[in-house]
Amino acid sequence: MTAPITIEDYDLLWPEKFETLRSRIAQVLNGLTTAIEHVGSTAVPGLAAKPILDIDILLRSATDLPIVCTRLGSLGYEHGGDLGVAGREAFRTPAGEFAHHLYACPPGSQEYSRHIAFRDYLRSHLEDASAYAALKRNLAHKFATDREAYNQGKTEFVRQILRRAGQDCTP
Repeated sequence: MTAPITIEDYDLLWPEKFETLRSRIAQVLNGLTTAIEHVGSTAVPGLAAKPILDIDILLRSATDLPIVCTRLGSLGYEHGGDLGVAGREAFRTPAGEFAHHLYACPPGSQEYSRHIAFRDYLRSHLEDASAYAALKRNLAHKFATDREAYNQGKTEFVRQILRRAGQDCTP
């Protein structure tokens, strides 16, 4: 059975947890990235979220992915492929680490651009961030153990925000 979807009030420790992970990742990927960003709901101050951080690594070059996989492997990450989303490579979180999703994105990645645009838009539009939190709480209650339905329920809202932020919403 799938664990219930839990939405928590914003946690002031989320940025600190991100910084701990960012520092560790940056150290092993020295010179292979142009950015390591905290994205997703936990990156928006005040926004309720699932207590799972999302981290995007923007690679210096797409050709660096094999060495990035090896170096992240030294920290316990396991490359999981693109999981059906072009423009990003997912990594499984090492055992014993606090919950987070890690993605490596090549230069020019639309997924990376969308993540940054969505985060930045919500950071500067508190009413929309509040509406998003209410939607997520409602969906988590309605689809407590159905992650697919929960995610589908957010799709149109996310697309609206991305359009407002000037992003292409086509997959």
